[in-house]
Amino acid sequence: MQRRSFIQAAGAAAAATLGVPSVFAQDWPSGPVRIVVGFPPGGGTDALARVVAQKLAVMWNQTVIVENKGGVAGVLAAEYVATQPADGSTLLMAHINSHALAPSLQPKLRYNVERDFVPIVLVGVTPNLLIASPTQKAVTVKDIVALCAVEPGKVSFGSAGAGSAQHLALEMFKLQAKVDAMHVPYKGSGPLLADLMGSQIQYSFETMTAATPHVKSGKVIGVAQTRLKRAKGHPTIPTMQEQGFDGFEATTWYGLAGPGKLPAGIADKINRDVNTVLAMPDVQERLDTYGAEDGGGSRDKFAKFISSEIDKWARVVKDGKVKVDA
Repeated sequence: MQRRSFIQAAGAAAAATLGVPSVFAQDWPSGPVRIVVGFPPGGGTDALARVVAQKLAVMWNQTVIVENKGGVAGVLAAEYVATQPADGSTLLMAHINSHALAPSLQPKLRYNVERDFVPIVLVGVTPNLLIASPTQKAVTVKDIVALCAVEPGKVSFGSAGAGSAQHLALEMFKLQAKVDAMHVPYKGSGPLLADLMGSQIQYSFETMTAATPHVKSGKVIGVAQTRLKRAKGHPTIPTMQEQGFDGFEATTWYGLAGPGKLPAGIADKINRDVNTVLAMPDVQERLDTYGAEDGGGSRDKFAKFISSEIDKWARVVKDGKVKVDA
């Protein structure tokens, strides 16, 4: 029922385009546009938002600002954007945390994904990378499982926050490996990676977008990626499935969304323009480097994708009995 109502709502919004004067979308934006990111600078969400914002600023001949509002694994930013004027001046870099995980993990969530947001366009889907600090000796999945078995509850895995994509990937790992490990939540990928590089924590299922520069520079060690097939940007790092975890797939995804009453004419214009941006060769090169694939497409595609992700992670939360402090 949740999926059906969300998709129907998206379809109705698209149909409403017929009632919006075309000049309205053509004239927009008439002022600065903010893309709100639910994490501090230095993380994957921030990196992709800045790639898109830079191109849109040129295309629109208007200022496009990336504004960081970190906290509660991206939920605070979503709460904020849900209350902003639906005039296209404030957009959210929607994220798996705020739009697929939080609905199951936080029963007192102050927004409803279906009611309070208009899905605009999927920007990209990335694997997470299981990465290790530079001082770790266990740098295969098999060896990490063995280490967790020897030291139950003591091997540390950082995440961007309780209820984040990194946290849920860890919970999936614990369930499949039948081991215990220590979850260390941070307020975003930036501080997490700083501590991982400094060996204050041992491992993380970090977003490929955020982890890539540090893997390439040798500051952290890439152990495994978490889509069923290897990302084009990381052809040498094996998947979890290749290392014995059949069907293990825990992605992080990003997309633009607006407040719930965003006019369809504006949403359609942003969708068209972001699709143009994503097709640019230099942007494609950046996305491939970060492991971000499968972005673009229609608003309806993004709405259906969000609904499927809500359903998938609700099952994981239930089966794993995962709870976080609201």
